[in-house]
Amino acid sequence: MSSVIERFLSYVAIDTQSSEDSQTTPSTAKQLNLAQLLEQELKELGLPDVHIQEGYVYGTLPAHSAKAIPAIGLIAHMDTSPDFSGAHVRAQLVENYDGKDILLNPEQNLVLSPADFPELLDYIGKTLITTDGTTLLGADDKAGIAEIMTAIAYLTAHPEMEHGKICVAFTPDEEIGRGADHFDVAGFGAEFAYTVDGGPIGELEYENFNAAKAIVKVKGRNVHPGNAKNKMINSILLANEYIAKLPPQETPAATEGYEGFYHLNDIRGDVEETTLYYIIRDFDETSFAKRKETMLNLAEELNQKHGTGRFQVEITEQYKNMKEKIQPVMHIVDKAQKAMEAVGVKPLIKPIRGGTDGARLSFMGLPTPNLFTGGHNYHGRYEFIPTFAMEKSVEVILKIIELYAEEPSH
Repeated sequence: MSSVIERFLSYVAIDTQSSEDSQTTPSTAKQLNLAQLLEQELKELGLPDVHIQEGYVYGTLPAHSAKAIPAIGLIAHMDTSPDFSGAHVRAQLVENYDGKDILLNPEQNLVLSPADFPELLDYIGKTLITTDGTTLLGADDKAGIAEIMTAIAYLTAHPEMEHGKICVAFTPDEEIGRGADHFDVAGFGAEFAYTVDGGPIGELEYENFNAAKAIVKVKGRNVHPGNAKNKMINSILLANEYIAKLPPQETPAATEGYEGFYHLNDIRGDVEETTLYYIIRDFDETSFAKRKETMLNLAEELNQKHGTGRFQVEITEQYKNMKEKIQPVMHIVDKAQKAMEAVGVKPLIKPIRGGTDGARLSFMGLPTPNLFTGGHNYHGRYEFIPTFAMEKSVEVILKIIELYAEEPSH
């Protein structure tokens, strides 16, 4: 078994699920279990000044060249999504995949099927790592961590390879949008960076959604249902009216590519008060602004119908499209594309229908496009990753480093 796979399997065994309900950093103390392991491993590789700061793991591999090579950052996140359990992950290896259904869990009859996920057929003959159907796998983003760590281990074991300063960081709480909150850009010391947090092999991304979250509070009035006529105002029904008035064709399940959406991802309530939790996404800033305006205007329209103050909308900005910060330094994308081609990976340049730490870091002065990890179906029981894609990711990272050593002028 290759070292990147061994590292990955050890990391996914550690529960690092983050929590939106917590205001601490990290949001869950258990993320520190992985942070401390990574700190120890980086120290064992001989990196100086390895440390944990506010739950972030930092390390630097000093330059090994007389040339003036730019300092490159490599970043991945430690937490897994709150959307699905990350506790007691039991990863399964499916060797020489035959193109048929994969039985994840005989007791619950859970099946990973190419009928539902046709991309499985791209990996016939390959080794896959899956879940046992009861948890997510954690390739988002422990695959990225394993790939970065394996690349650093290679560099320390091969002192003959020239390279500039390599800056490494592993962040907490990316899945809840806080991965860059306390990132020490100045202390990190890189001129630019790559998050290793993408999906299938070949993905290379430098565009992402503009993002905001919206909380819609709907106030009702509860009285005994036996004598409620003309008195009760059921906030659940009012909330349903709000939901129905947003365009049904503009949801995640109905959009792709550069199309934006409104996504209702949680509802909590009763007759007296109901709260709707939305995320708003769009690549175009003008369309993004219109989406936010639509949600505010809809609340006002329904307040006029049902009474002032029934609907309240609070919109919070989350991150912006990093494209504007990447375009002035497109050599970092071009170099990644060249590296992929050099190791036999076909680059798949596409927008991120989501966000990464790199989106916010780019606006904090650290331009940071995103590289593939190899994983599929993140955040759920059907997550899987081909082992060869992880190995190719390591090759791409090392080739980027090599190309900058060969052409330090960018």
